[in-house]
Amino acid sequence: MKHGETDSFWGGIIKSMGLVFGDIGTSPIYTLTVIIALTKPTPENVFGIISLIVWTLMILVNIEYALLAMSLSRKGEGGTIVLREILVRMIKPGRQMVFVTFLSYLGVALLLGDGVITPAISILSAVEGALLIPSLSGLSQSMLILIASVIAVILFVFQFKGTDKVAKAFGPIMVVWFAALAVSGVIALFSYPSIVAAISPHYAINFLRHNGMAGFFVLSEVILCATGGEALYADMGHLGRKPVKRAWYLVFVALIINYLGQGAFILNHPDAKNILFGMVQSQSAMLYIPFLILTIMATVIASQALISGVFSIVYQGITTRILPLLKVDYTSHQLKSQIYIGAVNWILLALVIMIMLIFQKSENLAAAYGLAVTGTMTITGVMMVMIFARTTKKWKVPVALFVTFVDFAFLISNLYKLPHGGYWSLILASIPLTAILIWTKGQRALYKALRPLDMETYLMSYEQIYRKGHISGTGLFFVKEWNTIPPYLVHCTIRSNIIYERNVLISIIRTDDPYGLESKLIPGLGTGLDAFEISAGYMVMFDIEQLLKENGIIEKVIFYGIEDIATANPAWKIFSSIKKLTPNFVQFNKLPAAKLQGVVTRVEM
Repeated sequence: MKHGETDSFWGGIIKSMGLVFGDIGTSPIYTLTVIIALTKPTPENVFGIISLIVWTLMILVNIEYALLAMSLSRKGEGGTIVLREILVRMIKPGRQMVFVTFLSYLGVALLLGDGVITPAISILSAVEGALLIPSLSGLSQSMLILIASVIAVILFVFQFKGTDKVAKAFGPIMVVWFAALAVSGVIALFSYPSIVAAISPHYAINFLRHNGMAGFFVLSEVILCATGGEALYADMGHLGRKPVKRAWYLVFVALIINYLGQGAFILNHPDAKNILFGMVQSQSAMLYIPFLILTIMATVIASQALISGVFSIVYQGITTRILPLLKVDYTSHQLKSQIYIGAVNWILLALVIMIMLIFQKSENLAAAYGLAVTGTMTITGVMMVMIFARTTKKWKVPVALFVTFVDFAFLISNLYKLPHGGYWSLILASIPLTAILIWTKGQRALYKALRPLDMETYLMSYEQIYRKGHISGTGLFFVKEWNTIPPYLVHCTIRSNIIYERNVLISIIRTDDPYGLESKLIPGLGTGLDAFEISAGYMVMFDIEQLLKENGIIEKVIFYGIEDIATANPAWKIFSSIKKLTPNFVQFNKLPAAKLQGVVTRVEM
C-alpha cells in the first residue's frame, strides 16, 4: 500500500491539488491574454479559441496523461525515466534501444529546462496583475521584475526546509484558487451565456480552417493552457494514481468554466488587456486585491511543485547513473520523495532570475514557453505507442497514435517561436542533455580504461600475501560488482600489501524498481575475504553503516577508488572536471570521514 492511498478520499484530492495541479491551474492567468494579443477578438475567433483550449485540455491532458500514461507505472512511479525502464525490457539491444535511450534523455533534459521557465512566467504574470490596482498602476516593469525576483528568492531559500511541512497549507490554498476560478467563470458566463456552445469541437475545426497558417501558429499559444499537464504523470508516485485522477476531474471542470467565462468577458470587453484580472475586477473591485494575493500564492505553489519535480527527476537520474552524483539532503522521514539538492536549487534560482531579466514581461516569456512542453508530450506519446504495441492492450495504439499526432502538430507550431525567444528552451535543455551524454559515455569509457581483474586471478596473489601476514581488524573496499576487482583494490592489497584480518568487498546495486532494499553477506570468497551486496530501488535512501552493523561488520578503515584522468580528448576533459566538482560515491552515501581512505589510480582515456 502506497502512502498516497492511506489518505482519506478528500484528503488525497486536496493534497494533489497542492502538489500536482499548481502549474496547469495557474495557466488561466496568462493563456488567453497572450492569445488575444495576437488574434482579433471577433466572436468567431473567440469561439474558435475557447473551443481549441477545451479540446487541448481534453486530448493532451485528459486522454494522453490521465487515461493513457497513468496506466503505465512501475511500483506507482511515473515519468519519462519510468517509460524508458518499461520499454528497455521489451526491446532487444541495438538501434531501437539507442533511440529509446536518447528519447528519454531528451525528455528529461526538456523537463529540466522547463523547470526554469515555469516559475519565471508564473510569478511574473501574477505580479503584473498589480497594475490593475489604481494606486499601483504606475509601477515600472523593472519594479515588477524586482518584486517577482524577491518572491523567487524567498521561494528557493526555503527549499532546504523540505516541502512536507509547507505542503499541508498548499492543498487548501489551491482548493480556494480553483473555487475562485470556477465562481468567477460562472459569474462571467451570465453576461454571454451562448459562449457555452464553444465546447463543441466544430468551432475549433472552423477556426483552423478559416485562418490557415496564422490559425495553425495560434496553437503555439493555445498550448499554454496545458502546460503542467505532464505533472499528472511525473508526480503520480508522490500521492498514488487515484487521488491524482480524482483531483484532475475537479480541476478540469474548474478550468473549463473559467476559460468559458474569460471568453464571455472578452466578447463584452474586446479591448481588455489582462483578461483574467480584468474579469475579476469588473465583477468586484473589493475582492480584487484578495484575488491578486491568492494568485501570487497559487503561482508560488505552482513553482514549488515544479522545483520538487526537478529534484525528483535529478535524483532518479543520479541513481539510474545518467547524471553525476550530487549532494542530496532528505527533508522528511515519512515521504521518501521529499529531498533537497542544493546545487540544483541555486542553479535554478540564478537561471529563473536571469530569464526574468532577459524577457522582462510575461507575454515575452510566453513566446519562449511551450517548446519544451510539447517536446516532452511528443516524446511521451512516441514511447507510449511503442509500449502499447508490445502489450495485450493493442486497442490503445490508435488512441496513443492520435494523441502523438496532435502533440506533433503542437510541436511544429511551436517551432515558429524559435526566433522569438523559443531558442532559450533549447539552450536551457541543452545543458542537462550535454551533461547526461558526456557523463554516461564517460562512465562507460572509464570503466573500459580501468581494465578490472577477474576474481580468480586476484585470489591467487591475495592468498599468498594473506598467508605471509595481515593487519588486525576489518577493512572495507567499495567496488562496482563484488566479482570484478577494480585497479585500486589490486594496488591497495597486492602492490602495497595492505591486507586486513577480514576484508569485505561492498557493492551497491540500484534496481529498476523505485522501492525495495535487500542486503546479503557472501562469506568465504577467500581466506578472510567476504562480499557484501546491497540492492536498492532507485528512489530508496538508506544508511550503509546501519546495514553493516546489522550484518556484524564493524570496520576499522574504508577504502574507495579515485580516478585521476589523463586525456587529450575535450569531451573527456569535461567529464574529468564534472567528476572533480561533484561529490564522489562515498560523500554521496555519507560515510564516517575519519575511517575513509581514497586510493588514486591514474587512468589514460
